[in-house]
Amino acid sequence: MASPKSSTRPTQQNPEPYFHDFFPAMAGNLGGEGLIDELCKGFELLMDGERGVITFESLRRNASAVLGLGDLTDDDVRCMINEGDFDRDGALNQMEFCVLMFRLSPELMEASRCVVTEAIEEEFGVDRTHRH
Repeated sequence: MASPKSSTRPTQQNPEPYFHDFFPAMAGNLGGEGLIDELCKGFELLMDGERGVITFESLRRNASAVLGLGDLTDDDVRCMINEGDFDRDGALNQMEFCVLMFRLSPELMEASRCVVTEAIEEEFGVDRTHRH
């Protein structure tokens, strides 16, 4: 499967296609709540309506119909599910999906680390000017 940095499958001629991460721009435009709302809408487009989770079958079906990713193999779809399936139930619930989307955005992950680090430092009174 292509790495999170790529938008298409790697080939010998193009081993690592370019991927532009739009999540930071979306987060900037929508704000935190707006971004989460959009992720929840995306989740609803991909989920199995009866089970309320993204299953192998719902992702397989909707990856083609909704996302235009018809060339995904069954292994690709399994890998996508497994990447975010923290409770190992074979499906993605809404929280797992949102966490996965953040994890796939290197810039958002770095920004999240910075926010968490600043919050911890503020909470525990860490003086950033005296770091080595």
